[in-house]
Amino acid sequence: MDKLQPYFRKAQDFLRVFYTKRGKNGMAQVVALSFGLLYLQYQIRKYNGWLKKKSVTNEHIFITGGASGIGRNMAIRFAKLGAKISIVDVNSEALQKVVEEINKIYGEKIAFGVYCDVSDPQSVKNAIQECIDYHKKNIDILINNAGVVSGKQILNNSEAGISRTININTTAHHWTVREVLEKMINNNHGHIVTIASIAGWVGVRGLVDYCASKFGAVGFDESLRFELRAIKSKVKTTCICPYFINTGMFDGAKSKFPLLFPILSENYASQRIVNAILQDETVVIMPIILNLAIMVKALFPTCVYDNMMEMFGVSESMDHFKGRAVQN
Repeated sequence: MDKLQPYFRKAQDFLRVFYTKRGKNGMAQVVALSFGLLYLQYQIRKYNGWLKKKSVTNEHIFITGGASGIGRNMAIRFAKLGAKISIVDVNSEALQKVVEEINKIYGEKIAFGVYCDVSDPQSVKNAIQECIDYHKKNIDILINNAGVVSGKQILNNSEAGISRTININTTAHHWTVREVLEKMINNNHGHIVTIASIAGWVGVRGLVDYCASKFGAVGFDESLRFELRAIKSKVKTTCICPYFINTGMFDGAKSKFPLLFPILSENYASQRIVNAILQDETVVIMPIILNLAIMVKALFPTCVYDNMMEMFGVSESMDHFKGRAVQN
């Protein structure tokens, strides 16, 4: 942040000179420019994780799909910050490796892992109770991270495949949240994190089931946020909407303009998510330029939006998909 201070000072000097030359007639422009500058400064600080962060020391953080990918990466980062970690996954072998890795570095009993099929309400109930019993503490931060992708167009997909995507990527959020939310509300403390996707805002060819599930996850988060606002609860919500991440889940997906829409690295994405949680951000679109696509969709005719998406190659990004269809 210190490196940027000279640029902000130069901008402030420019505004003073601008006001001096324009006089009272330039007051409105100066006010607008000032607000714009402040907003830009805030966005830069937020995007780089420079805002004030809350402490997660001794907080119990529960992460679904924590055996690999960004789930594993987030678990390690939160453990480093002093949190108590619970991770669940269907891959028991990988799960235990992550638990052993964390406990070896940060101390025994910091992390605990248990098998859980998040699409099964009873499995979720049992896993959450086991984690609470192990850490002897209710869950403070719930991160719904588990997800699957088929990468198949609708006529090539199966009924079982479609159901699996919806059940894991959307419906499972209901089962986890229902198990922890009441205690969070009673304690007026907690945080629900939804790992959604930019595919929860824009449609992509070859991702009909996935987009449907992620649109559902985005809607789930927003509706939950309004329920909590209605009762003036201090329980926080965060919805994370990234572009493709190179965890292997979207192996083969292409970006036509990688400088504008880069495939995100696992390390960058996980650090950005951790910062967003610590900064109590509400909705995170990454990379930030994808906010423009959402704005175009909201403000312009559908034909303009469709042509833009085709021009930037979004529609064809999944044409060479060969990633793994497992929980990440």
